[in-house]
Amino acid sequence: MAGIGFELRKMLQKDTLLGVMKAYTYAGIISAGPWVLSILGILMIGVLSLPFVIPTTLITQFQVSVTALIMGSLIITGPLQLVFTRFAADRIFERQEELILPNYHGASLIATAVSGLFALVVAGFFMAEQSLLYRLLMVAGFVVMSNVWIAIIFMSGMKQYLAVVWIFFGGYALTVLLALWLRRYGLEGLLFGFVVGQLVLLAATTTMIYRSYTSRVFISFEMFNRKSFYFSLMAVGLFYNLGVWIDKLMFWYNPATGQQVIGPLYASVIYDIPVFLAYLAVIPGMAVFLVRIETDFAEAYDGFFTAVREGNSLERIELLRNQMVSTVRTGLYEILKIQAIAALVLFAAGGALLRLLDISELYLPLLYVDVIGASLQVLLLGVLNIFFYLDQRRAVFGLSLAFVVLNGFLTWATLQLGPAWYGYGFAVALLIVVMVAVYVLDRKLESLEYDTFMLQ
Repeated sequence: MAGIGFELRKMLQKDTLLGVMKAYTYAGIISAGPWVLSILGILMIGVLSLPFVIPTTLITQFQVSVTALIMGSLIITGPLQLVFTRFAADRIFERQEELILPNYHGASLIATAVSGLFALVVAGFFMAEQSLLYRLLMVAGFVVMSNVWIAIIFMSGMKQYLAVVWIFFGGYALTVLLALWLRRYGLEGLLFGFVVGQLVLLAATTTMIYRSYTSRVFISFEMFNRKSFYFSLMAVGLFYNLGVWIDKLMFWYNPATGQQVIGPLYASVIYDIPVFLAYLAVIPGMAVFLVRIETDFAEAYDGFFTAVREGNSLERIELLRNQMVSTVRTGLYEILKIQAIAALVLFAAGGALLRLLDISELYLPLLYVDVIGASLQVLLLGVLNIFFYLDQRRAVFGLSLAFVVLNGFLTWATLQLGPAWYGYGFAVALLIVVMVAVYVLDRKLESLEYDTFMLQ
């Protein structure tokens, strides 16, 4: 992420209100733009299709189908995403960039094979009652989206970050237009428009990759060599994504809260809408997270480890270490402060927002809890990012495992307790994990000099 850090530092160096606003807006677009565009695109297709698609249940089936594609592709490619990201980062550091493109092809081949096999099994054995075209589109969509996540992770090592947002904007604009054009064909028409739009998005990202990287070797699996492969990163990618989605899955498939929508796909009206609104409230926190982590902390981190490598005095190294600790505390505090303000704004406007969307205000308590949970997730992302900088893979692995276990267990407990407790499983799980993460981070930073020199 050095490129985005450089751009943000240039904006902040102007030391003007406009420069600060520009930096945070830039960070907000980059950090939250792609997934916000994804959600808004799916919602727009549903809203604009209401007068034309009959019965309207087909729109719900489309939205639930796409949500399942996004969730499933994120979870199934999660183990591959971080492994490939680390491999690409190491090769860039070693100035062996010619090894990256062949391994991208290898990662894409694995993602295609695994996602394709999984999708074929689900479509063949659990969607037998659906039309053949629907099943083929679900398989194709699952494979394409799995490759999209790999491509986006690949592009995180590039400096054209706004281009990523523009690609998502163009891809989802085309997705919306195609889906609306084909909506007269019902569910299959909407889904075909979505799949084609995602295919164009994948083609655009792949084009950018080929323009930035070259190699004489077409495909390689070197990232799985013993020296390059980190099993802990594979586990983190799986557990974190599963942790994010496990409470949604439990609400979908609980008889008291979920309803079957199409084939094996379920949804939970009582839970899904508040969660969606809550995640829109994390944009300010994500912007602060990106600015602080990729400017102040990244600069302090580089200064500390450069001093270590160059053999500076112990006094100088301790001074730089203290500066890095100070930037960590300041950054996390600012994320917490800004996210708290965003949460309070949503608390105040929650009732009016639900009325605008024609949703019962009985959802308000659940919305409040989900906003707190989503805000804590931003804080957790900030801590995990710092752990990744410090190469503390075991800590991230333990926290990700704790997240999925606690979220699963506490969500199950709240489902047993009844509606008044819905959402607390997700929020309390994140609260516990964040508190443990901050404690562990504090201990790691205290012993940073010792650990650094002992690992040399």
